[in-house]
Amino acid sequence: MTEAIIHGWILALGLILPLGVQNVFVFNQGALQPRWIRSLPAVLTASLCDTLLITLAVAGISIVVLNVAWVKWSLFTAGFFFLLYMGWNIWRSSPDPGSDTGTGPLPPARQVGFALSVSLLNPHAILDTIGVIGTSSLQYDGAERIAFTLTCVAVSWIWFFGLSIAGALIRSLDGGGIWLRRVNRLSALIIWGVAVWIGRELVIEIISS
Repeated sequence: MTEAIIHGWILALGLILPLGVQNVFVFNQGALQPRWIRSLPAVLTASLCDTLLITLAVAGISIVVLNVAWVKWSLFTAGFFFLLYMGWNIWRSSPDPGSDTGTGPLPPARQVGFALSVSLLNPHAILDTIGVIGTSSLQYDGAERIAFTLTCVAVSWIWFFGLSIAGALIRSLDGGGIWLRRVNRLSALIIWGVAVWIGRELVIEIISS
């Protein structure tokens, strides 16, 4: 049991630590909202989406996603165009709470919508979750598999809450919004980088088919 918990903790942390689209969005909402509590829709939605993906991965849905060509193509295509759009919105967003551009301090409904999109239209994150966590869970049975799954889920929730709090702390230290503007630009570049990776994978899939 202990081995499964430690394995789940290290594995989930290793997958979620790199700067991905989910992380960027949750951090930005924590930083851009006038009060931290207003970023909770983004935090909760991203956490619930990860919980769903981890559960499906452990349940064996990875076989469908990884082996059915049209599923991968559809996922990669939708993810590529959405990330281009997301990157553009973040690039031109403003740290001013009164701004209504891009992914600034979004209202709750739009936070939920964007968080769903960056979680479920991000092939990189989905393939990592399904391919790595799903495959790793196969070595455990019964209570150990449950412990492994719950640990991965717990890491995800702790991480997203921590990201939003970190964003709020940076906002409190950045009165002029200079650092937040720089963070937005860096975030956009990261997202476009992920989009380029997805586009490359899509081209490889098409050529090899």
